[in-house]
Amino acid sequence: MRTQVAIVGGGPSGLLLSQLLHVQGIDSIVIERKTKDYVLGRIRAGVLERGLVALMEEAGCADRMHAEGIIHDGTLISFGQEMFRVDFADLTGHSVMVYGQTEVTRDLYAAREAAGGRIVCEAEDVVIEGADTDAPTVSYAVQGARQAITCDFIAGCDGFHGVSRKTIPDHLRQEFEKVYPYGWLGILSETPPVNHELIYANSERGFALCSQRNANLSRYYIQCSMSDHVDNWSDEAFWDELKKRIPSDQADTLITGPSIEKSIAPLRSFVTEPMQWGRLFLCGDAAHIVPPTGAKGLNTAASDVHYLYHALRMFYGEGSENGLNTYSQKALLRVWKAERFSWWFSNLMHSYPDHTAFDHKMQIAELEFLRSNRAAQMAMAENYVGLPY
Repeated sequence: MRTQVAIVGGGPSGLLLSQLLHVQGIDSIVIERKTKDYVLGRIRAGVLERGLVALMEEAGCADRMHAEGIIHDGTLISFGQEMFRVDFADLTGHSVMVYGQTEVTRDLYAAREAAGGRIVCEAEDVVIEGADTDAPTVSYAVQGARQAITCDFIAGCDGFHGVSRKTIPDHLRQEFEKVYPYGWLGILSETPPVNHELIYANSERGFALCSQRNANLSRYYIQCSMSDHVDNWSDEAFWDELKKRIPSDQADTLITGPSIEKSIAPLRSFVTEPMQWGRLFLCGDAAHIVPPTGAKGLNTAASDVHYLYHALRMFYGEGSENGLNTYSQKALLRVWKAERFSWWFSNLMHSYPDHTAFDHKMQIAELEFLRSNRAAQMAMAENYVGLPY
C-alpha cells in the first residue's frame, strides 16, 4: 500500500491527525494494534482545552461535542474544610469543555469511517524502517499475513509502549522521567456529580478529585499507595474515604452508587527528546507522559497534532519543510510547560511519604496564596484552559 502519511496508533491523537489531514486533501493510513472496540472501551480523561476544541471544530467533528459537552468556566480547590473557586472565564476569557476522551475517539472514528479513511486494526509486530531516508515504510502482520505501507512521513501516535519512540536510535534519544510515590484509585459511577464543577482536594488523608463525564456519570479519584490494589477497596470503602477528603458540605450531598469501572493508575512525568528523527514524528504519549493532575495528557497530545498537521500542510501545500524541520523544537517548548504545570499542581495537592510538618505548612501557605492572589489564579487558569499553540 502507498500513502502520504502513515499514522501508527489509532487512538484520539492518531485519528485527529488523520481527519485533519483529510480535510486538507492529504492521504493517510492509520495502523492500530488493538480492535476498535478495545480503543473505544478505554476510560480516560475528559477535560478538553480550548485548543483541542478548536481542532475538533477544524476537523469537522465538533457537533456532538458541542451538543453534549459541558462548558466549565472554573474549578474548585479545597484544603481541609476550606474551598475556593478559580474563575477561568473571568481570569482568561476562556473555558474548558468536559467531554470524555472515549467520546472524542468515537466522533473521530465516525468521521474517518464516513470519509472512507483507511484504518487497519489488530496490526501486530509493527516495524518502522527507513525513517531516516526519503522512503520510509511501516510493515505489520494481520492474522499472520505480512503487509507493508510505503509513505512520505510517519506519525508515531502509538503511546508509551509503542514502537515509534524505540525506533529512534538510543544514542540520539534522551529521556527524562520522574516517578511519583503514589497512584490514583479511580471509579466510574452512574451517579450525578457532587458539584457542577470539578473539585481538586488537598487533605491530610491525601488527594481526591471529584470529576464528571455527564449529568449522570461521575468519575472520582483518591490518592493511594503504589502498592495498593483495587481488590482492597470495596465501593463502600471508597465512598467513605472520599467523603473524608472533601469538605463536609460537599460530602453531605454526595450521591453514591455501584462502580462500573475501578482501577489504579500510577503517576509519572516523562519526556523524550527529540520528538522527530528523519521522517518519523512522535505525538502524544509516544513522546511524553504527564500526571493526570490538571488533565494535560490528551491536550498535550493535541498540541503535538497541531504542530505536525500544520507542518505537513505547509509541506504539501507550499513545498516548505520549515515546519517539519522545527516540529520537535516547537512541540517540546509547549510540552515542557505542560509538564511543569502538571508537576506543580501534583506537588501542591498530594501528600508525600517523606513530607514533614514543614512541607505540609508550605502546601497550605501556597494554597492560601492561590486563594487570595489574583495573579496566582490567573497563572493557574491560563495553564488550565490551555496555553496558546
